Amino acid sequence: MIELRPFDKLGRFRNDWLNAHYHFSFSGYHDPSRVNHGALRVWNDDEIQPRTGFPPHGHDSMEIITYVRKGAITHKDSLGNHGRTEAGDVQVMSAGSGVQHSEWNAEDEVTELFQLWIIPRTRGGTPSWGARKFPKGDRSGQWAVFASGTGENDALAINQDAKVLGATVKEGETLTYDIPKGRYGYLVVADGEVTLNGQRLKTRDGAAISGGETITLEGVNSAELVLVDTV
Repeated sequence: MIELRPFDKLGRFRNDWLNAHYHFSFSGYHDPSRVNHGALRVWNDDEIQPRTGFPPHGHDSMEIITYVRKGAITHKDSLGNHGRTEAGDVQVMSAGSGVQHSEWNAEDEVTELFQLWIIPRTRGGTPSWGARKFPKGDRSGQWAVFASGTGENDALAINQDAKVLGATVKEGETLTYDIPKGRYGYLVVADGEVTLNGQRLKTRDGAAISGGETITLEGVNSAELVLVDTV
């Protein structure tokens, strides 16, 4: 089964520095039918104004993955990690037993990003942070693994039987992916337009996919995709 979640039907929050859209219940937005999809708990689509961002705050027992769509985000945490992640690249913070962090747009332009939270297989543990570049050319017409529970192909490690993947497709190009029974898929179009098993998805639209489904994506125009495959 595939449930489309158009961008204009997502939960909303806006203040003077943050314009956020929520694929799942989060903060003041609650939809009992959109609490999680398997172990995927949060998928926030954030626009952060220049020279602003999330001040230091804490998390524990959550895998937090950030995919930057435009601009860059600067991370700083209580473990001493400090890094800047640019558009097309990925950072992962395993909150473990607890960590304080800030996410700041130090740029002169708006930063746009996806923030994903995945429930870990076990609570607690040693917190960590890491980031990696993922050139778009390396995922043209194929899936690249950004983060996974096994760390294959130098993917960033997360504490769950899950994968976060990305791909780009050209107009008319097709790409497939199998979601086995008992697993869950969630796809968002970061840019461009595709058809998903014949249904059109535009920029920042999402789709919740139940296990036992093979998805076929075809580029309506050049498109950038992010997919979570999890228990």
